[in-house]
Formats: sequence, structure tokens, C-alpha cells
Amino acid sequence: MKSNKFLQVIISCIALFAVNVCYANTLTAQQALDFASTKGKELLMVFQEPNLETRYAQLDKMIMEYVDIDYISKFVVGKYWRQMTNEQKNRYSDVFVRYGLSFYKTLPLEYAKNLAYEIKNAEADGKFVNVVANINIKLGEESQNIMLTFRLHKVDEKIKVVDVKVAESSLLLSYRGKFYEMIAQSDGEIDWFLEDLEDLTYSYELALKQNVVNQQNSLEFDK
Repeated sequence: MKSNKFLQVIISCIALFAVNVCYANTLTAQQALDFASTKGKELLMVFQEPNLETRYAQLDKMIMEYVDIDYISKFVVGKYWRQMTNEQKNRYSDVFVRYGLSFYKTLPLEYAKNLAYEIKNAEADGKFVNVVANINIKLGEESQNIMLTFRLHKVDEKIKVVDVKVAESSLLLSYRGKFYEMIAQSDGEIDWFLEDLEDLTYSYELALKQNVVNQQNSLEFDK
């Protein structure tokens, strides 16, 4: 179970290999393929940062730069986005960023040094490019290979991630299902849904602060 949770983090974060270089015209498969093979290595270096607070800060920076949070936030609430007032949209957009940056921190990262990946191919799909990669995770004497597909596109001439698939399972669709369920549990009341999302996000943020404090205390004790 623990390794599965870690895999969720890897699936979410490894997609951050998108480049920070601007190109003219449409993103091509070759551009995505070339830079995917090098930017992924930079991400792996971040996972090896021993200081938890520093590691999270670097990962947050990558997410804000290379993940299309605006696209994802609207997609996961689907039809409900159109039903929101402007005030609700602004409130939701703000809390979604906090939610995204706090959720992955609730999952373990201690196996990161045993992670490796190999980019296989990239294929254009309209305005998107799908990049296929093989992820290898070593857990003790065992290892596991996972085939992933990252979906990229351009926003303001920057390449950004919009989805990750494990086999045919889309994380974007999975999150939409989760958010639709939360809205249904709120009887379709957007304000209630936003309150629940804020409460959930706050709980993640508190857990993060405690994790950082625990590591700092542990380091002081080791001295």
C-alpha cells in the first residue's frame, strides 16, 4: 500500500519534465521527446534532496511552472465550473492551487532514490503530444516496471502537463470522479463543496507542517 501511494506521487511529479523553453508554432512530438529525456533527470535530482522543506519548495516551483493548473482545475469540476459565480470561481481557483500543492506532500517520497525511467516515444495528438515512458521502481530486492503516458500541450508558448495515464487509466479523469463525488455529497451546493475542499486542503497543510517539524526535530536529535 505504501509503495502504491508513493507511485501516485511519482506518476504526478515525474510528468514535470516539461521544458521551460519557448517554441514557435505547435508543440511537436520530437520537441517533447528530446526534452523529456533530460528534464526528467532534473526532477530525480530534486527527489534526492535530503531536506524535506527544501525538496517541497523545489517541487512546488516545478509544479507551478510545468503543470497547467488552470486547465486541470476547470476540467476536474467539468460542468460545475459553468455553474459557479465569478466569486466562486475565484475562490475555487485559489483553493485548488493550495490543494494541489498540499496533496502530494501527504504521500511518502523515501523510495525516490530507487526510481529510474526511460522515455520510449512521443506522438502528436492534435494540439497535444503524448509521451510514453517506462518507470522502474526498486523496492528492496524487487523491482516494478510501469508504462506511463504523459499528455502535454503549449500554453503561452510554454510546454505544460495536463494529464498522466497508467495504461488506460487517466489521473485527470480519476480526479474528476473524486471532485464530482464531493460535489454530490454536498447536494450540488457549490459553496458547501468549496468549504469541504478548503477543510480538506487545510488538513493536508497542517500535516505538511508537522512533517517538516518532525524532520527538523529528528535532525537536531541526531546531532
